[in-house]
Amino acid sequence: MLTVAETGSTNADLLALAAQGEEEGTWLRAERQTAGRGRQGRPWSSPTGNLYASALVRARPDDPSPASLALVCAVALAETISVLGCPAVTIKWPNDLLLDGAKLAGILLERNGDAIVAGFGVNLASHPSIEGRQTASLAGRLWIHSAAELYDHLTAEFARWLGIWRTQGLAPVIARWEAQAHAPGTLLHANLADGSTIVGAYDGLAPDGALRLRLADGRVHVVHAGDVFLV
Repeated sequence: MLTVAETGSTNADLLALAAQGEEEGTWLRAERQTAGRGRQGRPWSSPTGNLYASALVRARPDDPSPASLALVCAVALAETISVLGCPAVTIKWPNDLLLDGAKLAGILLERNGDAIVAGFGVNLASHPSIEGRQTASLAGRLWIHSAAELYDHLTAEFARWLGIWRTQGLAPVIARWEAQAHAPGTLLHANLADGSTIVGAYDGLAPDGALRLRLADGRVHVVHAGDVFLV
């Protein structure tokens, strides 16, 4: 496990290391990022005090779908935060963590060949102000006091859930994900990959980890890719 005081992006650094042959299991944490990013290239505010860390996984032929690693990451992070004293976090599909409906953490997965890098950004000490979005932090809610301590717990929990995913398949990951998600029937707004939008009630996950939305007419729409927001 590697820690640096500052870097542009832990994901970018770890992808570069992966291209040089770095083995699965390598983690990189930065005290601060200068070019942190979220999904769809959005900037991720990265001041000192929060957690910025990335893990390297090497896809194997008999693994479940690599895309379902997003669920593994979300479950591992939610479990970590719950054990450390804040059980009130919920998961929003596919892998955002919310606290009282406000965004607490984000996870970005990027792939190059068989190398998959999972980046975790957690608002531990502070949270950014983002126009049009509510944000939250874990300040004062955990019995640990530093990003380094949170990192130590997360790496162990991620290894545990990665092992479950590989040996037992996706079903137990989905079951735990659903137990930590917002309540069935919660209204969600989805911006889909084709540019269209849809509003429906959360209806659990499909067996492959896709999001099920029940529409007003009773039909179920399955979302495999898109941005999802609470209504």
